[in-house]
Amino acid sequence: MSHPGRGLRVPSKEEALPGRAEPMPVAEAHFVKGTPLRGPFVGMQRAMFGMGCFWGAELQFWLSEGVFSTAIGYAGGHTPNPTYQEACSGLTGHAEVVRVIFDPELTSYAAMLRLFWENHDPTQGMRQGVDLGTQYRSAVYCYSEAQMRAAQDSRRAYQVLLTEAGYRAITTEIRPADEFYFAEDRHQQYLAKNPTGECGLGGTGVVCPVGLTSPD
Repeated sequence: MSHPGRGLRVPSKEEALPGRAEPMPVAEAHFVKGTPLRGPFVGMQRAMFGMGCFWGAELQFWLSEGVFSTAIGYAGGHTPNPTYQEACSGLTGHAEVVRVIFDPELTSYAAMLRLFWENHDPTQGMRQGVDLGTQYRSAVYCYSEAQMRAAQDSRRAYQVLLTEAGYRAITTEIRPADEFYFAEDRHQQYLAKNPTGECGLGGTGVVCPVGLTSPD
């Protein structure tokens, strides 16, 4: 869905909407996997990515082997517990994100990064295809220094191949993860609940290097 928002500039904290203290109510279990949506996640690791429309992004991850649970929401901005309409206004500063819970014995953070890079175009700035707005920016929000290093290394490696394929510079925001705010329950696992739903997410066709190393 395309929501132009307020433009292509992330608002400052002072400009952002005030939000609310109450977290968004969501189901206890993942609609597809039946695993917990909020936790606990004993023995699992977390990752968080912004790839444009979060419906399609979440689908890519829950289909991946070793992923225990997924949820979509908002991160990277200022407004606590925003609504979908508020995020789409461009006045929260948040990106639409998917939070991924994965089993490190079955998959790796490197595999999560590969899915991230290959399933959207990370060179488009504040948009993804026809979806225009700061909420659609490409982002990797890291839960550790090891994830930060892996994300930065993978960006450098992928940039080489994108440049060879004629793409511009990667615009992906890579920084430490802050608070993750759940989107409304109707948006969680949306494309499983609504199989005819539309999401313009698409990759570049450039394969991410397989030599990525996963953080310890």
